[in-house]
Amino acid sequence: MKQILKNRLLIFLGLLVFYAIIQILLSTNILNDYYEINIVLMGINVILAVSLNLINGFTGQFSLGHAGFMSIGAYTSAIITYKLGLPFPLALLVGGISAGIAGILIGIPSLRLKGDYLAITTLGFGEIIRVIFLNTEYVGGASGLSGIPKYTNWTWVFWIAVITVVLIKNFINSSYGRCCVAIREDETAAESMGINTTYYKTLAFTIGAFFAGIGGALYAHNFYIIQPETFNFMKSFDILTMVVLGGLGSITGSILSAIFLTFVYALLQDYAALRMVIYAILLIIVMLFRPEGLMGTKEFSLKKLFKKGEKSSEFTVN
Repeated sequence: MKQILKNRLLIFLGLLVFYAIIQILLSTNILNDYYEINIVLMGINVILAVSLNLINGFTGQFSLGHAGFMSIGAYTSAIITYKLGLPFPLALLVGGISAGIAGILIGIPSLRLKGDYLAITTLGFGEIIRVIFLNTEYVGGASGLSGIPKYTNWTWVFWIAVITVVLIKNFINSSYGRCCVAIREDETAAESMGINTTYYKTLAFTIGAFFAGIGGALYAHNFYIIQPETFNFMKSFDILTMVVLGGLGSITGSILSAIFLTFVYALLQDYAALRMVIYAILLIIVMLFRPEGLMGTKEFSLKKLFKKGEKSSEFTVN
């Protein structure tokens, strides 16, 4: 127990140091606005990738509609701050709840389906949401909603990303999460053991949608303007790429791949076609040489790291 508390304290202190270093670099303009935008994007992508991994990786479903939930959170939060003039924290919460409710509504009927049918259903949902915003004049229609106040910064993104990872990690380690993993491994066997598979799949789907909505709210308040085309199928594909590349069933993998692919996107933002070619090549290479992803189902652990250090020191002494 003491070792667990010690490890958690070390992780928390490490996060504080990392946050403080980036904050100092940003406040002193050592890292300019260009770097700040991409650092914030990395944090948002971590939230999106980890939340999608809960659905696709840990529960074994195949969702292609994450951008749809993201757009619901983005537009809902923008209406609350820009149209209604309410506080940003409230906008974040309502944006996440709105996406979560949408997750329940789409999850209850669609999660009774399996495999390709679920993927097509969630893909259709994402496109329906995009078309609705595209034809709604209240939120700007095709031209989008502009003039959104910029509230998103490094502090908001970093700590929300940390909270997202901690909550999803704790959910996975709970009895609910173990039921989700059981469904991923063998849904028929899980049903025979008395697990209500539809309930747990919908629960994971709702939690993933909630955090996608929060990610969308952060995105909307970082760029002043949002447009329906921002949340098209390619956005869902980007998030799915992060999950597959990092490893289905690995939170650490999702974090690393989100950071890496955001960095690649920043380097190739003037070459959109080339970016997709590189994404495709990366996926092909991973599927050929490491089909389980970069991390597979493994997670970073200080306990394992210390054990490796002890083993290597023992070997040196002998």
